[in-house]
Amino acid sequence: MAKDINEAIIESLRNGIPPERGVEKYSVGHEKLIEDIKKYHLSKIEVTGKIRFICGSWGAGKTHLFRLIRDKAFEEGCAVSNVELTVNEAPLNRFQKVFFNIVENISIPNYYPDEDNYKKPFESLIETALIKLGNIDLSIEISPEQLNSAITTLMKNRNIHIDFKKIVKAYWETYMQPIENPALVEEKRQELLQWFAGEGDKRRFREIGVTTMVTKENARGMLKSLVEFIKTAGYKGLVILFDEAEQSYSIMRKSTLREAHNNLLSLINSIEDTPGLFMVYATTPDFYTDHKYGIVVYGALSSRIGEPQNKPPNALDTIWNLDAIEPQIEDYKEVARKIRQIYISVYPEAEEIISKEKEIDKFVENLYGEYPSSAPSRFWRILPSALIKKFDTQLAGEHLSDKEIYDDIMQWIRKDNEDK
Repeated sequence: MAKDINEAIIESLRNGIPPERGVEKYSVGHEKLIEDIKKYHLSKIEVTGKIRFICGSWGAGKTHLFRLIRDKAFEEGCAVSNVELTVNEAPLNRFQKVFFNIVENISIPNYYPDEDNYKKPFESLIETALIKLGNIDLSIEISPEQLNSAITTLMKNRNIHIDFKKIVKAYWETYMQPIENPALVEEKRQELLQWFAGEGDKRRFREIGVTTMVTKENARGMLKSLVEFIKTAGYKGLVILFDEAEQSYSIMRKSTLREAHNNLLSLINSIEDTPGLFMVYATTPDFYTDHKYGIVVYGALSSRIGEPQNKPPNALDTIWNLDAIEPQIEDYKEVARKIRQIYISVYPEAEEIISKEKEIDKFVENLYGEYPSSAPSRFWRILPSALIKKFDTQLAGEHLSDKEIYDDIMQWIRKDNEDK
């Protein structure tokens, strides 16, 4: 498994994207912040709901930090949902769409989509709750008594919306249906899961007593139900990582923008009433300062959030300003050494072929010397891809100068930026 993760890390860095797993293996500089997030927020997630904000320009490492938070949340026994807030797919002014995306993007500890598992994480979550509440072993036949015990416990939970519970109840009841035709059982389960996406046949839902769909008006309440259900399944809570798409607010109409701001303010004002929920909202500096689209146009929201301070992130602060972090050349060198070790673990024959640590230090210095402060991408984005390119070239018995590697990576990044 470790080698598989390392290989995935190298492949992601080769393609210029943050790895899905294992970022802590080469991360430098966020150690104290992550430990304090664990200490002050994740370890106490069951006590009260909280929200924190990340401010960072493009390339500042928001996605990288999200990966670190997610993995730490998994260690603490939390479910995690990473949602990109976009104008069309998940606009904050239509919170029901945000809810649908939260459910769709839920991930849970020890679940990886590349494993031989046909269930999505949310389906596994529903199954886990059944196992826990009914004291069930799915490797043997479920008894009616076990199923009824799980259903009774679920239905007694008044913190979960009644129709949310009825959908889960109907899903659980499929485990008692004859398995001669598993395709029909799976079809029934998928029909029920459509409710969590705002879809499905309302007539069929009414047949099981479900009269409510997730709507704009009740979506925030349904989020509370989701958090409570996750705790019922044995997890400490839900960590939601909101990544606001760049420029998403700038193309909203004024009335739509106010509605989005109102929903965000409502979330902030009510989150303490949702124990088990920790939200992190990542966005760019314009979100705070733009006098046409930023929160400064809405005094109530601006006063609740504040503005980024020019200091490195502190877990207790409301806003974590990534732009205030000033990495040193030694930080880059340490990252490079770690990536080298990961590369060797994937390609053992590379150890005697690729650059040694002192040569890597020099490569980092040369690369950084080519990097202008006005470049559109942060050096953090350039360095990993450049390292992998250097190692791949050396492993193939070829040679490129440091300048050629830098130019190739920058050309690729510029093209990637233009395509976005």
